[in-house]
Amino acid sequence: MEKLRFEEINLSEEIQRGIRDMGFEEMSPIQSQAIPIVLAGNDIIGQAQTGTGKTAAFGIPIIERCNPDEKHVQALVLCPTRELSIQVAEEIGKLAKYKKGISVVPIYGGQPIDRQIKALKKGANIVIGTPGRVIDHIKRKTLKVDNVNMMVLDEADEMFDMGFRDDIALVMNQLGEDRQTIFFSATMPPEIMKFAGQYQTNPEIIKVVHKELTVPKVEQAYFELKQHMKTEILSRLIDMYNPKLTIVFCNTKKKVDELIEELQSRGYFADGLHGDLKQTQRDTVMNKFRKGTIDILVATDVAARGIDVDDIDLVINYDMPQDEEYYVHRIGRTARAGREGKAFSFVSGRDIYKLRDIQRYTKTKIARKDLPTLKDIQENYTSIMLEKIKEQIDNEDLSKYEKIIETLLEEDYTSFDIAAALLKSYMANNKLDGHEELDMVDFDSKPKSKGKGSGSSSSMVRMHINIGKRKGVSPRHILSALLEVTGLPKKSVGDIDVYDKFTFIEVPSEYEDEVLDGLNGSRIKGTRVKAEIANPKRK
Repeated sequence: MEKLRFEEINLSEEIQRGIRDMGFEEMSPIQSQAIPIVLAGNDIIGQAQTGTGKTAAFGIPIIERCNPDEKHVQALVLCPTRELSIQVAEEIGKLAKYKKGISVVPIYGGQPIDRQIKALKKGANIVIGTPGRVIDHIKRKTLKVDNVNMMVLDEADEMFDMGFRDDIALVMNQLGEDRQTIFFSATMPPEIMKFAGQYQTNPEIIKVVHKELTVPKVEQAYFELKQHMKTEILSRLIDMYNPKLTIVFCNTKKKVDELIEELQSRGYFADGLHGDLKQTQRDTVMNKFRKGTIDILVATDVAARGIDVDDIDLVINYDMPQDEEYYVHRIGRTARAGREGKAFSFVSGRDIYKLRDIQRYTKTKIARKDLPTLKDIQENYTSIMLEKIKEQIDNEDLSKYEKIIETLLEEDYTSFDIAAALLKSYMANNKLDGHEELDMVDFDSKPKSKGKGSGSSSSMVRMHINIGKRKGVSPRHILSALLEVTGLPKKSVGDIDVYDKFTFIEVPSEYEDEVLDGLNGSRIKGTRVKAEIANPKRK
């Protein structure tokens, strides 16, 4: 079945706005099949795994069919765990953002029941909860389910495996017969089908069947990291591997736009593709990418269709794909025409479950890699530098430089000493085409940049600035702002220590007033700066 865009089905403008805010462009396979059927009021049994978009498949129809003027529970969703209950409630809440008056309440064990009772008394329309806690509220009469007209079992097989079968039956038996019942399960064993038969009327069975796709021969790996680290690690990987062309995949249009801005602010040549671009804009971006005017393309899955470029060395899954097939399509963008290619995925939180599904589907073991450190980048740069030097020795006319070397040799310097001194000078001044990766915040140790100069601490003054990592700044941003508003020589700036909410910098004491006057009132990444003299560093 061809996937539909959300605009193609009859949804209210409020829901469409919520969908646009979340950045969804088209329906996943389970959504394309399930949403029209559920909107029509029919029962379904949907076979779909976590990460296929099934929450929206039942969440969108629930919101559309809820009447905010009726202050009672109209839809009940049972989930196997508190974590899933919270996740489902959050997603439905985002989709219902513009539907005024609709209340979504999660109820689960481990949270004070008094708080939940208070929320339910205010008039919940949609309740998402674990079987045990739902039964507890029903028995207390704090949850009245006699007006529920939509019942959803999410991850039914998981709940049966956890021993919730009788609890689910107890809840189902409290509901009125004139209701719609929706089952979602990753597997459909006879036990579940038999159970569903007791509570559903002529259900339509929906299965998301994956196509058999060949996984290309690509070096695949993943990095486990926190959400806020993604852009920094992406920068490090690009700096380490120095790919000719890179595609970075995000799940939403909003994230594409945000990431492009972040990469451009770091000095990378990046642009993006997503569904909001007109064809002329899309063509312009693709021409830039093919010609190498930009070397990083940030895209959503929908926008990336039809990209046929052979020189893509690196694919990054900045967001893990919602669907296993998307993963295969993404990594197939590299290693074309007999070339080698790499595909790296960023795994954060519950993404680890998506990764397991992808490995099962592709029958491929995806290796875990350690996060790249600044030392890794330095070593890689040294390797690239040596290759450049070898290339110059092999291919260029160096005769005029050889005479200078001969002069030094006559003064009893060894060729080894001369080479070492020249290499040190070359690496210190060249920094590989102007990159300054040593200024990046290192997640593996205290966030600190390498000192820029040789000034001793006795002639330096330490200053406190009111912004840090949480505002998205790195030592590179601080240094750039400092040099822009003062007349400091770059090499005179000392340590720059960036923490979550503030930064310490060391500057020569003779520039103290100039730095304070220049920084105070200026802006770094949109935040107004307040700078002041800090206490001396503890020894």
